[in-house]
Amino acid sequence: MKQNVSGCAVEEAMRLLGGRWRIVLLSYLMVGPKRFSDIRRAVPNISQRMLTLDLRALEEAGLLTRTVYAEVPVKVEYRLTDEGLRLQGLVEMLRGIGLRLRGQADAGGVFLAPDAGQMSV
Repeated sequence: MKQNVSGCAVEEAMRLLGGRWRIVLLSYLMVGPKRFSDIRRAVPNISQRMLTLDLRALEEAGLLTRTVYAEVPVKVEYRLTDEGLRLQGLVEMLRGIGLRLRGQADAGGVFLAPDAGQMSV
């Protein structure tokens, strides 16, 4: 992972959360633990390699945990840690901005949350 060169706290956050998929992955995991295959289906445009790399980076940062169950086939589940859940306000704010940009806020200014089976990003 790149080093923080300016010492700026915003740069540090962007170093960890930047990129195309990490916030999207956190957003999907906000609704609860998911299996790798569920995440892969929810974010079909991400390559398997990038999904694996981003999940590992988020795990190394302490934002999610990876649990491997001794089953055949192997079941791997990802769950946000308490630290990951602390980013909920940020994720909701970004979702709200995205919905406003797409014009999908309801008339009362309330943003429609995605259901557990689909993401709205």
